Formats: sequence, structure tokens, C-alpha cells
Amino acid sequence: MNEKHIILGIDPGTIVMGYGLILVSGKQLSLIEMGVLRMQKIADPFARLGMIYKRIDAIIEEFKPHEVAIEAPFFGKNVQSMLKLGRAQGVALASAFNRGIPVFEYSPRKIKQSITGNGNASKEQVAMMVKNILKFDEVSAYLDATDGIAAALCHYFQTSRPAVAPGVKSWEEFIRKNPDRVH
Repeated sequence: MNEKHIILGIDPGTIVMGYGLILVSGKQLSLIEMGVLRMQKIADPFARLGMIYKRIDAIIEEFKPHEVAIEAPFFGKNVQSMLKLGRAQGVALASAFNRGIPVFEYSPRKIKQSITGNGNASKEQVAMMVKNILKFDEVSAYLDATDGIAAALCHYFQTSRPAVAPGVKSWEEFIRKNPDRVH
């Protein structure tokens, strides 16, 4: 990665979409912005998709991220929900594709594992770890924003750091043995 690098993370959704931008400066990580796009009052599903595209496009125009990391749709039992989520994800990425920004997709389990050390962590656990990693005080009223940041952090961890050393059983143990590698 470049010396200064911006990663946009997206937690796609058709009712609430979360996003977060992190700045990687050398080995330092900092939060640029996080937020949610709320669409529950918009009845037309295609109008929602248009709103997602416009908001992501505006974020990309303003912050000029170098990469985009997005949470992959999870495989549930409701096929209609999967279809809607896949459409939201595709529309969210269209602006990045249009501008030639590389896109990386991570499963919800991979993101949770990367951030908390537990692939089954709750949204609240992910939010607390994101808050601790980036050292900010407020947590968004919507956990979708911290899920967006978690996608960006997961991408950073996957591409910037070697895997945990053999013999290390947990993130707590890794942090204890490697205090210089934790920001």
C-alpha cells in the first residue's frame, strides 16, 4: 500500500447501508468518516438503489478512496432478501468500478474473525473492537456504520499484515505478545 492510503468499507443494505473510510498513513490507522444511508421511508426499491449509487458516488468523489472493501451477502434462507442485498451491493460498487477503483469482498464471518477473533461475533462486539482499534469515542446509533468500517479494517488486515504467527491461539494472546504491532 502507498504511504497514505484511503479504504472505503461498505456494509450493503436496502433499508440501512453503512459505510466508513479509514486512512492508512504508514502503520497508523485513523477514521476519516462513518455514516449510514437510511432508506426505510422510500417505498420504491429502485429509488433506493438509485439513492445508494448517488451516495457512494458522492463519497468516492469527496474522499477519493484507493480501494473499496464490501461485505458479501450472507447465504440465508430467504432468496428474495438475498436478491435485494445483492442488488444493493452491485449498485454500491458500480461507482467504484466506473472509476477504476479496486474492489474486495469479504464474507461477514471473515470480517468478524479479522476484527474480533470470533467469526460469530455480534454487531455490538464488532463495534466495540472497531472503536478500540481506531480509538474514537462515539459509536454510531446504527451498527451498520461500524460494520462498514470493519470491512475496511478487514481489508487492511488481510493485505497489510502477515497472518498471526503459528502457536498464537487468540487475538488477546497476539496483542500481549506483539504490543508494537497493535495501534
